[in-house]
Order: sequence, then structure tokens, then C-alpha cells
Amino acid sequence: MLRYFHRLLHLFTIYRVVVRYGLDELAFSTDILRPLRLFMYLSPGYWLRPKHLSRGARLRLALEELGPIFIKFGQILSTRRDLLVDDIAVELAKLQDKVTPFDGKLAKQMIEQSYGRSVEEIFAEFQIEPMASASIAQVHAAKLHDGREVVVKIIRPKIGKRIKKDVELLYFAAEMANKYWSEGKRLRPLEVVAEFEKNLHDELDLMKEAANSTLLRRNFTGSDLLYVPEIEWDYTLPNVMVVERIYGLPISEVSELKHQHINLKHLAEAGVEIFFTQVFRDNFFHADMHPGNIFVDVRDPEKPSYIAVDFGIMGTLSTEDQHYLAENFLAFFHRDYRRVAELHVRSEWVPADTRVEEFEGAIRSVCEPIFDRPLKDISFGLVLLRLFQTARRFNMEVQPQLVLLQKTLLNIEGVGRQLYPDLDLWQTAKPFLERWMDERVGWRALFNGIKTQIPLWAEKMPDLPILIHENLVQRQSERKQLQKLNTELQLMRAEMQQRQKQQRLLTVGGVLIISSSILFALQAENISWNMPLVASLLAILGGILIIWDWIRL
Repeated sequence: MLRYFHRLLHLFTIYRVVVRYGLDELAFSTDILRPLRLFMYLSPGYWLRPKHLSRGARLRLALEELGPIFIKFGQILSTRRDLLVDDIAVELAKLQDKVTPFDGKLAKQMIEQSYGRSVEEIFAEFQIEPMASASIAQVHAAKLHDGREVVVKIIRPKIGKRIKKDVELLYFAAEMANKYWSEGKRLRPLEVVAEFEKNLHDELDLMKEAANSTLLRRNFTGSDLLYVPEIEWDYTLPNVMVVERIYGLPISEVSELKHQHINLKHLAEAGVEIFFTQVFRDNFFHADMHPGNIFVDVRDPEKPSYIAVDFGIMGTLSTEDQHYLAENFLAFFHRDYRRVAELHVRSEWVPADTRVEEFEGAIRSVCEPIFDRPLKDISFGLVLLRLFQTARRFNMEVQPQLVLLQKTLLNIEGVGRQLYPDLDLWQTAKPFLERWMDERVGWRALFNGIKTQIPLWAEKMPDLPILIHENLVQRQSERKQLQKLNTELQLMRAEMQQRQKQQRLLTVGGVLIISSSILFALQAENISWNMPLVASLLAILGGILIIWDWIRL
């Protein structure tokens, strides 16, 4: 009961923030509620809202006050300029790295408490004013005593308790949806919230983020597409992380990129290749790719490269999901909608009794209109909405393990739309996926498998004669055991046959003796004069059979 009271209290807190910033005005400006706009004047939020702030600023400040989960929602929304009006999009973009910071002096105290020594002992320089601030942490510029420039990332104080309250509220909403909403089972809200909770807790552990960063850096060693800054492990703790400082232009500053004559087409295509490389080659992808985490190395304007930061949320897929996704993408690229439908049924993303032909037609009606069109003319938000509507008709369940991938795809599209609206996403991704599938299931896959196994075979080669001898000895021993077993089985079979014969003699003898007794009984009734003779003969014959069987034993 107390738990439900806390949840209701938290709901009231959310409502209080909504009223304080007059967010109901935004709700009544949507197409759904616009006919009821007159009721807006009855809302306390309309009269209490801060009049000196724009609607975008009020929305941003409200999301900041509501906490990290709401900030992350605003970050995702900020990448979708096609879905937002300009004033709101500009304000929400500030949530990427310009969330209201906590006091720099408090950050310094937290660092000293974590390391057990003063900041001056650890760093030659430390800037109190933060460089950037996000929903979970903020970063400060610093310099090590050996002269290397670094960035210090610090988890916000008491953020764990805040996240716990928000997650409990999400679970409450998911439980209600699962219990009372007809779409609850298909959308699997509890599993989705559980996946979201796991990702949030991963972000709170900077040791895990440092490990993620190190692996991604290793995956792209020597790459001219993506640079990942180096972690300073000697200075990294669960709540404090020190990382190499990078210099680049934020990806969101498109006007500056154009001013410096950066090849935006190459940059957009490189972004697509990086994404598919992470998902399919490495099965380890950056799942928080909003513009605040992406910078551009502009030293070579014709071949610019990316610099990525913030690796708290990383995604992985099972081998099966990887394979099915790649096949689905390729089937889409080839407009083979029947193959798409069959893959959905085979992977059990839709029920096994789904009519493939009907599902194929539904997918075609959604996807066919978007082909042969540049990214600027395609609204993936609309496409996804229509796909979800189609999936609803066919009872397609949400795949929680793919939620991060879907979110990342939306971020990629949002960034790509700003950089180079004429990007042909299909033609950019298709060669990569065809090559990946060829490496997995074609002749190249067979050759790579043999090449991978050659070192193991070479290692075992010196032991090959011994292994062959041991195998032959083992087979010979098994053959002897098998022969012995066969002999024992034959003896048992012969013994059983003998016993069956004996049982037949005993049975016949017993029947004859019983028949003799019956005849003697009938003689007592004077039924026939020759009964004693027949009975005696039967008794003698039965006795002979029984004695003969006993002698054989």
C-alpha cells in the first residue's frame, strides 16, 4: 500500500511540474486536442506558466526538472527535426549537452572523496566550470601532471535514487498496460521497461562505460571513419572517469560544417557505414548517438571522420537476430516482401499461423512508396508508424532486444537528414550488407571458417599419430566389448528358448494329469465303462513328460 502511495505522490509531482511550466498549452496545440482548445483556459497551467519563457524553453526546463528519463526522451525527440517546429527543436537540442549543471565545487569535492586525495595532487589543472552537462553526468576539462589534456566525467549526486523513482513509475504504468490494455501482451511493456532500466544502470557505472569505450576503440583501430578517445584507466572509478580530450566540431553545427566546406555527402555515408559495421561486423554498437555525443574531425575537409564520446549505452544482438535483421534489410532493398514476411514468421516475430501472402501485401503497401526517393523525401517516423499499425493487425510482438537498435536508427536518420538530405540510405547500406551476408553464408564464409580453423589444426598436427593410435585402440576395445555383449545376448536368447520348451512340456504334462483326474471323477458317476483305462493312460503320459523335463534340467 505504501508503494502505491509513493507512486501517486510521484505522479502528483509530475503533474505539478506540468502545471508550473504550462505544458498543457502544448498538449492543446496538437491536432488531437486542438478542437478542445477552449478548455485550455480552465487549466491552472495556462495562468501560472512563466510568461517570459518561450514554449520550447518551458518544455526543456520541465524535462530537466522531471529527471534523467524525461531528459533522454527529449534528447531522442531533439534529433527528429522533421517532427518538431523549429523553436521547440532548438530548445530540446540543448538537452544533449547543456542540461543545467550541478555546482563545480561539489564536483571537486566528489572527486577528492572518491580518490582520497586533493584534486591538485591528481591533476595539474582542473576547471571548476563544466564543459558540458547531461542527464546522468557532467564533464570538466583537466590536465594531467605529464601534460596530457583530459576530460573528467562525474556522475551526478543522488542520481541513482531519482532514477529508481522514475523506473518504479514506469513499471507501474507497464503493469497497468499489461493488465488492462488489450495491446499489452503484444507490446510487452514490462520487458521494454526492464531493458530500459538495465541500460540506465549501465550508464551509472563509469567503469563499465570505460570498458565499452576500450572495446569500441579496439574495434576501430586504424579506421579512417571513427575515432574513439583513450581511457585513462589509472584514474577511472565507478563514479569518476578520465578520458583523453578530443577536439572536433559538434555534428549539430551544420552551418559551420558547410562554412568550412566539409564533404557532407562523405560524412553522411560514413555514418551509415559506421552504424552497420558496429551492428553486423562487431555486434557492438553505440546506442546513444544523439548529436551531443558525436563530433567531426575537420582536418581533412574532403574525407572528414567522426569522433564519438559517451559509451554508457551500448547494444548487442544475438546471432539469430543479427542474421534475421540482415536478411530483412536485404529483402527490403530487393523489394522481396514475401521474403520479409517469411522471415518474420520463421523468427516468430509474428504468430506461426500468420498468412504469409496477406502479410506480404500489407508490408508492400507500406514500403513500396518510399523507394527511389532521397532521405529528404522520406519520413521514417511515418513509415515506422505505418509499420507498427501493420504489425498490430498481425499481432506482431515488440522485440525488447531490438528497442535500442530502433532508437539508434532514428538517431542516425535524424543526423543524416540534417547533414545531407539527398543521402540514398538504401544504396549506401546495401553493398555492406551483401558483403556481410556473403561472409556469413556464402563460399567466403566456408573459406573463412577453414582459415580460422587452420591454426588449431596446426597445433594438433604433432599429436596426430598419437591421437590416431588412441582412436584405433579405443575402437578395437569398443569392438571387443561389442562382441562380448553379442555373445552374452546369444547365450541369454538360447537359455530363454530352452526354458520356453521346458515350460511347454510341463504344461502338456500338467494338462494330461488334470484330464486324467477329471476322467476318474466321471467314472465315479458311472458315465462310461472305459474311463479308468483312458484316465490311467493320460496320467502315465503326463507323468512321463514331467519326469523327462525334470531329467533334462
